[in-house]
Amino acid sequence: MTPSDVPHPFLFIPGPVEVDPELREVMAMPAIGHRSQVFLDVAIRLGQQLQRLFDTRAYALFENAPATSLMEASIRNLARERVLHLTNGAFSERWAKISESCGRQADVLAVEWGEAITPEQLRQKLRSGPAYEVITITHCETSTGVLNPLRELCAAAREVQPDALLVADVVTSVAGAELRVDAWGVDCALAGTQKCLALPPGLVVYTVSQRAMAKAKTVPGRGWLLDFVRAAEGLAKGETVATPCVPLVFALARQLERIERETLPARWQRHAAMRAATETWCERHGFEMFVSAGLRSPTVSTIRSSGRVVKDLLASAKAKGFTFGNGYGKLRDVTFRIGHMGDHPLARVEALLAALAS
Repeated sequence: MTPSDVPHPFLFIPGPVEVDPELREVMAMPAIGHRSQVFLDVAIRLGQQLQRLFDTRAYALFENAPATSLMEASIRNLARERVLHLTNGAFSERWAKISESCGRQADVLAVEWGEAITPEQLRQKLRSGPAYEVITITHCETSTGVLNPLRELCAAAREVQPDALLVADVVTSVAGAELRVDAWGVDCALAGTQKCLALPPGLVVYTVSQRAMAKAKTVPGRGWLLDFVRAAEGLAKGETVATPCVPLVFALARQLERIERETLPARWQRHAAMRAATETWCERHGFEMFVSAGLRSPTVSTIRSSGRVVKDLLASAKAKGFTFGNGYGKLRDVTFRIGHMGDHPLARVEALLAALAS
């Protein structure tokens, strides 16, 4: 089977997402060595591009690994004993499980799936609880489509426990929703390439603040591949810790050039417009958004199935050249998800919605 033979409906699942032909062409490049000067130059430039993407002057790093690996690495690098996890869905809950598996004391501030964590809830938890080394926050909870108020949560945490390091999962928000790492006080932000960056999975991109890096240097047992200190020292020279997927690194560099041409504010606005189109479609066709207005992510919408059989909706969409996502975890049978993120133009989202309505 050749690549052209692979059935390919437009992807509106919550990741991986549709990859633009220009970027697929970059990934068809000849193989080159990852210690060659041409790769080292691209890797060094990529660090600068990632700083602009995250709006940070902190360390901006990448590695050949899934984003889940950075959930683990953030714990191994930054916490010796106690972590507070803010949870409101499957992936934020997974982070707490990862922390426990690393032998840390994982405390949880939990709210119901579909709700957002409020700054006041966090203040109360921090005032009544012990001191935490790390607080983890999931910016966009992909399982529910909730966009947690990351800026306000970081401010609340710094107000009550200023020494705690703030680590954010921005997997389905970076390049799709407003994110300002330095201005908001995020010490470590992590994401994969297969969501709003609109590339295949395979690379994790992340930031580490100066104070987080200083802490990492004092923590034993950080591991090898995802040791923040080792990664920063190597990537300052363009050297990855292990052999990366070279074509994907080149494609990421190209994609970040494209994002800069579009501009981040314009990209955020395009994602907000795709969300608005989805909301309007729901209102017109008897569906209900799972998440309340004001809490909804601009990158993924979770919709109540309202008695419809989701597999029938999926089959109808695929027959017209589109596919979207099932509900996740305990929401699998009562919701479905439309991942309107990446390089999709608004018109393509509208075509998907029109296909679902017909």
